[in-house]
Formats: sequence, structure tokens, C-alpha cells
Amino acid sequence: MGNLLKVLTCTDLEQGPNFFLDFENAQPTEPEREVWDQVNVVLKDARGILDNLQDYKGAGEEIREAIQNPSDEGLQEKAWGAVVPLVGKLKKFYEFSQRLEAALHSLLGALTSTRYSPTEHLEREQALAKQFAEILHFTLRFDELKMTNPAIQNDFSYYRRTLNRMRINNVPAEGENEVNNELANRMSLFYAEATPMLKTLSDATTKFVSENKNLPIENTTDCLSTMASVCKVMLETPEYRSRFASEETVSFCLNVMVGVIILYDYVHPVGAFAKSSKIDMKGCIKVLRDQPPNSVEGLINALRYTTKHLNDDSTSKNVKAMLQ
Repeated sequence: MGNLLKVLTCTDLEQGPNFFLDFENAQPTEPEREVWDQVNVVLKDARGILDNLQDYKGAGEEIREAIQNPSDEGLQEKAWGAVVPLVGKLKKFYEFSQRLEAALHSLLGALTSTRYSPTEHLEREQALAKQFAEILHFTLRFDELKMTNPAIQNDFSYYRRTLNRMRINNVPAEGENEVNNELANRMSLFYAEATPMLKTLSDATTKFVSENKNLPIENTTDCLSTMASVCKVMLETPEYRSRFASEETVSFCLNVMVGVIILYDYVHPVGAFAKSSKIDMKGCIKVLRDQPPNSVEGLINALRYTTKHLNDDSTSKNVKAMLQ
């Protein structure tokens, strides 16, 4: 089983087995190679996307001056000149979300196929499991940065308003070719979401299940619940946590745990919070609460505000109270 070590079998079989998965060092085997190579091309660009988003300053000052001085053509041109390249960046972020969706589709196809059980997939295909985890880690980090940067929606709104005004006045618009009206509509929907990348992955996972009607839904949901269990055990057990070479792996595991919970909650008919869920929600929330508060507030908010079933009547009062 290589670096994937079975560390615990729950007495409650519904909770499923827990594993220690070496997220730091897993390398693809020959059967994994084709899918791994496809996904790796996408993941190579993920770091650059996050760096660009972190450095995104916006054109707030130029936009304010242009709005306050509507008859000053110089200020209008200055604001437009500042916004157009920024919208080019926003377009790249959006296009990356489409590539990420395709990568997730490939990984789900590999990790949920009927030739192995979900647990066997994670045992045999550690490198693909690691890539799946890397997509979730990127997604939560992207959405955290986006949520704390109101300039993104302000810039894009100004761009669309100005573009519409230019069309009405028959003024040729530099930048229109790069983001046409149809693309602008799709980008608007994307950036209107509080957590756009997570919404993309949730929709993609739901779509994967609906498109693969011959594949039992449990193959997908059990893959997600097992991954959540893997992360929980590694985080709550000092012996296993001490194996991490980098402290960043703690943050990585927390992000992945929350990401798979949210996906599970969208894909499973009754969600992650019901008693019949194969995810130990109390245990997962406790792991989050045991971390320094500043480091997990964004993840707790993700469970509060981006899950589908938290506020259902079937969710226990204890779980709701833990997320207050």
C-alpha cells in the first residue's frame, strides 16, 4: 500500500475506513499516468493564478475619478485604460475555472470507476487522490482571496456599464474583442457567486453524477467521504500529523477536508449533515475548532454559507451549534 497506510477501521462501519495518505510525496503509477499528465498541465498554472489574484489591486481610484467627473474625457479614458487589462486577468481566472472543471471530471472518472471500490481507488491511485486534493485546496484559496477583494466585481461592473454606453454611442471599444457580450454574461454569473470556484466544482460534480447514470452515486459520494475521513484522522492524530514535512500540509488537509464535505453535501441526496451521512461532521468540525481561530475562520464560513443542507431540519442541533 506504499505511503497510504491503513491506520484505523471505525467500529461504526457507516463511517467507513480512515487512511493516512501521503499528500506530500505520492507519485503516479503507470496506470495513473495518462489522467495524471492531463490534470498536471492544469495544476501547473494554479500557483500563477493565485499569485495574480493575490496581487489584484483593482482600478477603484481611476473609476471614482471618472464617475465624479463624467464630462472629463481624459479621466474617462484613464479609467477605461486601467480597467481593460484587469478584465483580461478576470477572463483568465474564469477560463481557468473551465479547465479546472474538465480536470475534475477526468479525476472523478478515474477515482470512481467500478473496477475498484472507492477505498481501493485511494489505495492504488494515491497520485490522483493528491491531485484531487490539490484542486480542492486551490479552490478554497481562490475563493478566500476573491471574497476579500471587492474590486473584482466593481471593476467588472464598470467595464460592462462603460462598454454598453460605448455601444449605444457607436464608439469603438478596445477590449470588446477580448470579452464579448456572451462571455461577459458568463463571467458576471461566475463573479456574482460568493465562492465561484467552489460553485464550479460543485456543479461539475453534480453534472458528473447525472451524466454517468450507470455509475452508482455511492461511488462518487464514498470517494468524497473517505477523503474527508483521511484528512480528519491525519489532523487529529499527533502521530500521523508529525509525519508532515511541512506545516503547510496542515492547512492543505483542512482545506481538502472542507472542500470534500461541501462537494458531498451537494452531490449526496440528503447531504453531509444528515445522520445517514458517511462523514463524521462533529469530528470534522471539532478538528477545525482545534486550530488557531484566525487560520480556519474562512473554512468555517465556507461550511456555514456554501453548503446546501446545513439548515435542513434533519441536521442535528449540536452540529448547527458547533458552526455558530
